[in-house]
Amino acid sequence: MPADTVALLRTLALHKVDHIVVGMTAGVLQGAPVITLDVDILYARTPTNIARLAAALSEVNARFRGDPRQIVPNVSHLESMGHKLLETDHGDLDVLGTIDESAEYADLLEDTVTVDVEGMKIAVLSLARLIEIKERAGRPKDLAVLPVLRSTLERAQRK
Repeated sequence: MPADTVALLRTLALHKVDHIVVGMTAGVLQGAPVITLDVDILYARTPTNIARLAAALSEVNARFRGDPRQIVPNVSHLESMGHKLLETDHGDLDVLGTIDESAEYADLLEDTVTVDVEGMKIAVLSLARLIEIKERAGRPKDLAVLPVLRSTLERAQRK
C-alpha cells in the first residue's frame, strides 16, 4: 500500500523538520508518472532538527520496518549517517542521514526546487540531481526509472 505522502509531509512541516524529499517521491512531486510505495527524506543532522524529527516520528508511530521488536527510532539512531527504514501509521518512510556517496542535507540544498503540496512549501531534490544519483546507484530499480525521469525533466524544461 502506498504511503500517505501528504500526511507524512504535513507532520514533518508541523514539526518544522529541515528535510529534502528525495527518491522517487521527489520525481512524483515534479510530475513523473510513476507510483512509489514510500517517502524518502534527507534531513539535517543538527541537534535541534534531530529533536524535531524525533517528535514528528513519534507522532506518526514510527518504528523500524521489518523488525518484529517494533523498535522506535531514537536520537542516537537519528544522529547516524545511515538510512533508517521505518514504517509509520501513514506508510513507509525512509529517513536518510546521507545519500549519494555521503552527501548531506546542506550539500544538496542548492539542488532543490520548492513544490507546493496542499499549501505546504516542500524542498524537493531536483530532477537533474535525482537522475544523477540514480545513475550512480546503478541498481536495477534505479536504472528502470531513468527513462521516465529523463522524459519528465525534458517536459519540464520545455515549459
